[in-house]
Amino acid sequence: MNRRKFLSFAGTLVALSVVPIDLRAEDYRKLKPSVWEALSIDDATKALYGVREIIETDEIKIKVPKINSSGAAVPVTFETTIDAKTIALFQDANPESAVAVFDVGPYDVKKYGVKIKMAKDGIVMVLVEGMDGKIYMAKVATQVAAGGCEG
Repeated sequence: MNRRKFLSFAGTLVALSVVPIDLRAEDYRKLKPSVWEALSIDDATKALYGVREIIETDEIKIKVPKINSSGAAVPVTFETTIDAKTIALFQDANPESAVAVFDVGPYDVKKYGVKIKMAKDGIVMVLVEGMDGKIYMAKVATQVAAGGCEG
């Protein structure tokens, strides 16, 4: 019985030792507080990435319902095939534009699903900072039905 436990434990350790793990995480709220205070997408992106050219691409896919019955929980899914350092999500329907910034490792799956609050109709935008140092972007418009009646 003890031998089985030992072999199971040893097998788990061996398996974990070959899995690439990247335990870095940046707290962007502390590192770059002006990103979270920015009142427009342009100001938030400049606070996060500086003044760089933003390249629109179809390598970033965003799915958001065209009309949402409630702005309390708007489902947003997004993914990219770009080799990325960071992926950032923004919206322009609320006073502060930044929603989330994700650090991405080389082996990470770059597919996310979140629910965000939106006070009104607006744009949802995803920026990807590529390993090549360039900033890539995709955006989509969505509507929030007044009074929750979808239309």
